[in-house]
Amino acid sequence: MDPISLEGKVAIIAGASRGMGREIAVAYAAAGAKGVVVTAAPASDETSDAIDAELADTVAAIDAAGGEGTGLGLIADVIDWAQCQMVVARTEVAFGTVHVLFHNAGKSQRYHGARDIPFWETEPEGWRDVITTNVVGPYMMAKAAIPKMLEQGWGRVIVTNKNADSQHEAFAGAYGPSKSAVEAQVLSWAEETAGTGVTVNCLGPGGAVNTRFGRGDIRDRGLDPDVMNKMALWLASDESADFNGCRFTGKYWDDSLANAQAAEKCRDAPLFPVPIAKPTKLDHAWRDSERATAGTQSEG
Repeated sequence: MDPISLEGKVAIIAGASRGMGREIAVAYAAAGAKGVVVTAAPASDETSDAIDAELADTVAAIDAAGGEGTGLGLIADVIDWAQCQMVVARTEVAFGTVHVLFHNAGKSQRYHGARDIPFWETEPEGWRDVITTNVVGPYMMAKAAIPKMLEQGWGRVIVTNKNADSQHEAFAGAYGPSKSAVEAQVLSWAEETAGTGVTVNCLGPGGAVNTRFGRGDIRDRGLDPDVMNKMALWLASDESADFNGCRFTGKYWDDSLANAQAAEKCRDAPLFPVPIAKPTKLDHAWRDSERATAGTQSEG
């Protein structure tokens, strides 16, 4: 792997007080980012004090990697439009602009009941909460951040996704279907930003990760939380300029390859078929990936 520079870039990472978001934030700082803003909000089974402590610890790690003053932690709910605007405004005050939005904030099936129950036994309010957070949240943050990116003619929007096979599995609750909606949004937004210097892509780990996300506790049967770091760096950099509307899986990154080749190895087959009613501006998004051509699938 060749070094990837984010020198001078300013990034917002939503959902980054712990887990994959935290790892990506620290990696961005170590790669030279001028500013890394991390956001979080307490869910129904979490306390504000605990989230405050996690954010403070993450900001300290960012500063240790990138230098004092590189990190900024903000409490913000991604489904609250005023708070999303606040995050972008505070970022601009602190660091002058925003170049990268990595939307990692989301909620899992634990908020509407046990995993292995049919949808008709789930809790309606919890179901609605998962759908709203996972679908409306990325829209709110992207709506707040993209105008500045378009104004400067450069920007990267990256949204955490989920393996295609597990988006429609039984007993997946609202979580899997919500990620299908996210991927449709990513393609729609990418069509709209094509040719502007702003790209929109999605990135998933490639399976269960050892974080508190799924069931609220850490289980040592999954991938390391830094599994997306290298692809997250590449997607946030100048190197990814030609890729828009694509989906990637972080665990397939191969350090023995040049960055462009390693990224291509991580690129997944498109989730949706190539549009036939209207022309598409997304060249790479509709190409079969190496793994699809070889007949292999991402597990998870």
